[in-house]
Amino acid sequence: MGEGNIGLPITIALIAFVIILLAAAVRILREYERAVIFRLGRLIPVKGPGLILLIPVVDRMERISTRIQTIDVQRQEVMTRDNVPVTVDAVVYYRVMDPSDAVVKVQNFHKATYLIAQTTLRSVLGQSELDDLLADREKINHRLQEIIDEQTEPWGIKVSMVEVRDVVLPDSMKRAMARQAEIERERRAKVINAEGEYQAAQRLQDAAKIMAEEPIALQLRFLQTLAEVASEHNSTTIFPVPIDLFTPFIKGLAPQSGPGPQGGGSTTEQTG
Repeated sequence: MGEGNIGLPITIALIAFVIILLAAAVRILREYERAVIFRLGRLIPVKGPGLILLIPVVDRMERISTRIQTIDVQRQEVMTRDNVPVTVDAVVYYRVMDPSDAVVKVQNFHKATYLIAQTTLRSVLGQSELDDLLADREKINHRLQEIIDEQTEPWGIKVSMVEVRDVVLPDSMKRAMARQAEIERERRAKVINAEGEYQAAQRLQDAAKIMAEEPIALQLRFLQTLAEVASEHNSTTIFPVPIDLFTPFIKGLAPQSGPGPQGGGSTTEQTG
């Protein structure tokens, strides 16, 4: 009975040790995860996804995600090339392409990528003018992506996209830009008005040439104006009428010349 009582705790201890050993040796990795394993300090080939086995105490594993990750670059005070202070923030999208390089060649790849994105953002925007930053942001985003990706490539990091999210201008600059936009709209309105006046003058010149070649057209236009004024106003309006309008009527009413009765006089009959 004594030996049986001693053997039971040993058996339980052995079972517990085996369970702990299996728990330390068995790892299950998801589809987007990879295992970077160091065996006695030396790097062995990357494993995963799925079920992998480790040698307890001998192997040390670091789990790396290969999904696209984001870095939120906090607001930065930047002086543009044309000496305008602006506050900008950005977001960086990157992915681990080589898990072993991301672990071996840099201590903390996420923090290192963030710091490079932060310094590159200041450098690139400091070389750009305010108008380019506001109007051609896509070009600046592409340039930021190329520079950051070039620096993180040795770490097995692929920067897929960089987006400058917000550009905050000083209040004085906002007022100046609003005034500039207002002046630009006024200039365009004046140009459009002048263009309309020029086109109207061209049409009037063409009409004057036609009326000069056809005088009857001028007379018809005059009569049309009289009709329009008479229909729109109830007051009496006096117009100077060219005598040329009545020339045909005067010629039609003029007495016809010819030989009269003998004696050259006219005979008047009187009644009593």
